[in-house]
Amino acid sequence: MADQDDILQLIEDTEPGPEPSNTKRWKIAVIDDDPAVHEGTRFALSDYNLNGQTLEILSAYSGAEGRELMRANPDIAAVLLDVIMESDAAGLELVEFIRNEMRNETVRIILRTGQPGQAPERRVIVDYDINDYKAKTELTADKLFTSLTAALRSYQQLERMVQTRRGLEIIIDAASTLYDFKSMQRLAEGVLTQIASLLNVDCAGILVLRDAGDDFSVLAGSGCYSRFIGSAGIRPLDQDLRQMVEEAFRRRKHEFADQRTVLYVRTGSGREVVVLLQAERELTDTDRSLVEIFGSRLSIAFDNVILYKQLHEANTQLEDRVAQRTRALTQANRRLSTQWMRLQRANAFKNEILGTVAHDLKNPLGVILGRTEMLTELIGADSPKENVIAQVDHIREATRRLTSMVDHLISDAMADAFDISIRREAVDLAALVAEVAEANRPMAQNKQQAISVSIPDARMTMCDADRVREAIDNLVSNAIKYSPIGGKIALQVDGDDANTVVRVTDEGAGLSPEDLSRLFGRFQRLSAKPTAGESSTGLGLSIVKKIIDMHGGNVGAHSPGPGQGATFTITLPASPAS
Repeated sequence: MADQDDILQLIEDTEPGPEPSNTKRWKIAVIDDDPAVHEGTRFALSDYNLNGQTLEILSAYSGAEGRELMRANPDIAAVLLDVIMESDAAGLELVEFIRNEMRNETVRIILRTGQPGQAPERRVIVDYDINDYKAKTELTADKLFTSLTAALRSYQQLERMVQTRRGLEIIIDAASTLYDFKSMQRLAEGVLTQIASLLNVDCAGILVLRDAGDDFSVLAGSGCYSRFIGSAGIRPLDQDLRQMVEEAFRRRKHEFADQRTVLYVRTGSGREVVVLLQAERELTDTDRSLVEIFGSRLSIAFDNVILYKQLHEANTQLEDRVAQRTRALTQANRRLSTQWMRLQRANAFKNEILGTVAHDLKNPLGVILGRTEMLTELIGADSPKENVIAQVDHIREATRRLTSMVDHLISDAMADAFDISIRREAVDLAALVAEVAEANRPMAQNKQQAISVSIPDARMTMCDADRVREAIDNLVSNAIKYSPIGGKIALQVDGDDANTVVRVTDEGAGLSPEDLSRLFGRFQRLSAKPTAGESSTGLGLSIVKKIIDMHGGNVGAHSPGPGQGATFTITLPASPAS
């Protein structure tokens, strides 16, 4: 029979309850259908204290209530559970629920039964994952204290293992995704979790990284410091906390205060890490040694993350450069393909011209040759004037036929020249004008001429780059051709949101009113002559007009008069018409 002092006594509690405390307490669940058991347990454990923590006792009076209680409080450390409640196996069914459905392996379960025969101890211990089995008659106050203390210590050890496993899982997970910046944050979170687990304390912590200069970034925070890391991003540190971090960077060594620990780590790449921990107790010498050893290993971990991040950025940059180069080569290939098609057409036209010359021009030339020989004989024989005139008429007629054939050939050439199609794309017209200026600069230097360019940084226009380059090149080459030795040529690009304007100004012979009226016609020869004997076909300006017209723009010219130079203006819409 138990001693009198060990028997649970129920007394009326008339004293006011203790004041609520912020100190952490062990959560205990009493699940029994007998209210007296709940009251007796609370009385017996009213002064319980383990590691400075008291108890918070939660009650449930059936297996169903026990399920709801466990769902609502997954951090319960121990359960004092009756076997027989609303059914003979209600307690054992609740054990199955806790272990198998909730998958809670850390909570300690102590079975209490008033009828041991209905749930034999050996079978229950073997078949169910429980931690202790007591008959209510033998569970005195001292034995309840002993059983609960053993259960809580076991729970504490399991929780420490869970925390350690969680920290290792975070670090391992970060190691598999080091190329991502978020892996740096995951590694920082793992560091804080692992330190708390190693020290077996609940602590608030913050980890900051300084790359270069005096500024730093917050990578992770726990406990009361987790407010600096949230879904809205990283918030600035409080003034006092910022001063503590800055002082750690200046001091460059570990510091252990009463309840505050500061770790300083310098990586091999020159970056600096500060970990600030606020613990509930002062660290022992063993704790400090453990933290110092752990901190000495962090340098390699952070350098690995940083190096992987740099490698990822370098790969991204390389991929961008390859993509840019590929686009440039693709555009160059398209231009070469277009030019190749034009060359093929030109070659076919050349062959056709040669065949026509060989066939169609042979007869008129033969007539002219034969008539001139006859004319020579007639003149030598003092033939009558009428005979000479007749031969001259034959020669004139053959020449007229020959001229008509040449005109038709030129007309066919023009038809081929104006077989133009355009392909619109976004083009930096300012850069294109600069390229044309550079391409024509050697020709200008041969005549001691200067080309000046006034363009904005960029001027995007929807057009066919090859065709517009051809038009502007025609204007620039004409300006060089008709400007005097040592003259100046100016290129300018401007415009507004709707249009882009290109101007080419020279110091040449200028344009007369008659020139302006027929400036852009086919085969038009102007009054001005090239200043260095260059040749002119009279086709350039008509081709320019055709190209600009197909873009929906316009080209014009202005000249103060003969001898005063001229300005040619191209206006292109910034975007294609609907």
